Amino acid sequence: MNSPNPITLIIAEDHEVTRLGLKILLEHTPGFRVLAEAADGQTAVAKVVELQPAVVLMDVGLPGLDGVQATREIKKRAPGVRVVMFTSHAGDDDIFAAFSAGADAYCLKETPTSNLLMAISSVASGAAWLDPGIANRVLSVYSQGMARPGPAAAEVATGQGTAAPALSDRDLEVLRLVIEGLGNQAIAERLYLSVETVKSHMRHIMEKLSVADRTQAAVKALREGII
Repeated sequence: MNSPNPITLIIAEDHEVTRLGLKILLEHTPGFRVLAEAADGQTAVAKVVELQPAVVLMDVGLPGLDGVQATREIKKRAPGVRVVMFTSHAGDDDIFAAFSAGADAYCLKETPTSNLLMAISSVASGAAWLDPGIANRVLSVYSQGMARPGPAAAEVATGQGTAAPALSDRDLEVLRLVIEGLGNQAIAERLYLSVETVKSHMRHIMEKLSVADRTQAAVKALREGII
């Protein structure tokens, strides 16, 4: 279906049936146009550099150059291209490695079609996307004290990366609940605050993290090991 300004994509997926299904879905959804496909990471990087799509739909478990490595290379060679990780890999190491490599969204393959399309649209517009299931899983791991800091957090700790912004303890409490998927009203009730106070904390958080919305704040917090 034709659209005046479609979101252009490259699909990087080694499973042929899945790749074909994604292509059919996107080509029959108004507002999207698939430029090319890739069955491995090296091909994905080459096609991205050549075609400069708006978004890459990237599997983690690609042969040769895996999805995380390919994402890191794409961000070096075509920094304006946005990357949506679309994978069955739900492990903490994969999630943090993907965000540290520069991924803009992380979606599980079990996510509803509407969520996938929303994730692609969100990153194409400059926002970020975090699968609610992933957010809850990561938060759960942290609350149990089991998570290890991702590469970006390790860089900050060793002085190799950019220093994490100074968030107050209350800011961090609010941000953790954002990652859990709670809205302002629910956060206010959980922390015994007014909604206006929660909104004020959200403004401070977004300013300190230099992001435009709460989803980007959650993604950046996870990517840089702030939470």
